[in-house]
Amino acid sequence: MTIHLDHTIVPARDRDGSARFLSEILGLPSPQTVGPFAIVRIGDTSLDFVAAEDDIHPQHYAFLVSEAEFDAIFRRIRDRGLPYWADPGRRDEDRINRWDGGRGVYWDDPNGHLLEIITRPYGSGGTTTDTPHPLVADD
Repeated sequence: MTIHLDHTIVPARDRDGSARFLSEILGLPSPQTVGPFAIVRIGDTSLDFVAAEDDIHPQHYAFLVSEAEFDAIFRRIRDRGLPYWADPGRRDEDRINRWDGGRGVYWDDPNGHLLEIITRPYGSGGTTTDTPHPLVADD
């Protein structure tokens, strides 16, 4: 049996603006509106942005990208002057990480959701004492 994630709902204060923010940063086609959703397609999966009726509880969304895509996305993050971090705890500002032999960076969307791009899945290249993964590193 093959299972794939089809879609997930992303709560937003500004449904259309938030969907547009993500699609522009990632270099994806413009969102499509279907009913109450502004849909951003990423391969066979969609992120369905919907207007939040209550407080937003920030979530984390990570995207596996190629080296060339990383360069283009990271350039757009910097061109917009967005703060970015090497770690999910937002302690290592203005840096990217090199865990598992790849590159990764975190930034916030307008709703406080923590977004991330990585060029290698975590755990795929091992870690070292010089480049520990934040989930296993000693504080």
